[in-house]
Amino acid sequence: MIPDFLVTHSGGFHADELLSSVILTRLFPNARLIRSRAPEWTSPGADRIIYDVGGRYDAAERIFDHHQRGAPLRENGQPYSSFGLIWRHYGHDYLAASGLPEGNIEALHASFDASFVLPIDLVDNGALSPSVAGPLAGLTLPALLETLKPVFDEPDPEAEDRGFQNALAIARSLVEARIAQSAAKLRAEALVHQAIIDAGDGRILELPRGMPFRPAIVKAGADHLLFVVHPRENDWCLTGIRGADEGFELRADLPAAWAGLTDHDLAAVCGIEGATFCHSGRFIAAAKTREAALAMAELAVAAAIQG
Repeated sequence: MIPDFLVTHSGGFHADELLSSVILTRLFPNARLIRSRAPEWTSPGADRIIYDVGGRYDAAERIFDHHQRGAPLRENGQPYSSFGLIWRHYGHDYLAASGLPEGNIEALHASFDASFVLPIDLVDNGALSPSVAGPLAGLTLPALLETLKPVFDEPDPEAEDRGFQNALAIARSLVEARIAQSAAKLRAEALVHQAIIDAGDGRILELPRGMPFRPAIVKAGADHLLFVVHPRENDWCLTGIRGADEGFELRADLPAAWAGLTDHDLAAVCGIEGATFCHSGRFIAAAKTREAALAMAELAVAAAIQG
């Protein structure tokens, strides 16, 4: 049954009910969002979904709180916040409503849960401290959303609801962008996988455009690949492949003699007409044409193999 009301608590707001509201208002755009702690609103009814308030978790009754004793836990024992519960029960529908291909929904639901939803759950339950981010603790998503709360001595009684709506708009943009990026990575994976097949035993991966490529390379076990070539808006790019998820070390660097050179200086050193740029960090270079970029890549491979 389509709800007429989406009910969460009034007063100060946090990331979990804001992000829950992103999901639910997308699915039920005609429902009225109510922020209240009054029992007449926080008691289950056929006309509403209640979350982050009400003292119960009962999906059949459409009430999703996590503050009570015996609050729900994930299979691994980690706690849910209201966001995790809403994502568990409504995330698949949200992704479908966002127009994602059916075949990608399960993978996206799981990856978004692990990378985005779970950290919000843990922070909201005190199981993870933002302080682990060090100097960036105040720039985590929960902290930034809460900066939109009114100050303690704000006299306007409507200020909290205005702050909530402002925070909701920002949260919505971030969720939609994150989902779009995740969906794009899956599309890229299919293109990179085909390019890996086309490359065979070669050390150079040629792609039809710039796109995320490392996850697909790792998934395919294509450890032989050293460099990637692809077109950009007005030229061609040659880039290295990071050796690990963290850090900047590459499987192979571009030749040291190219570092920091541009245009005629670079072309003279590498002997390739059309070479235009090599970063001083030796992780990316550029050329005017596909032929020049591939020729640079072949030289880079030879230099890397020779050590």
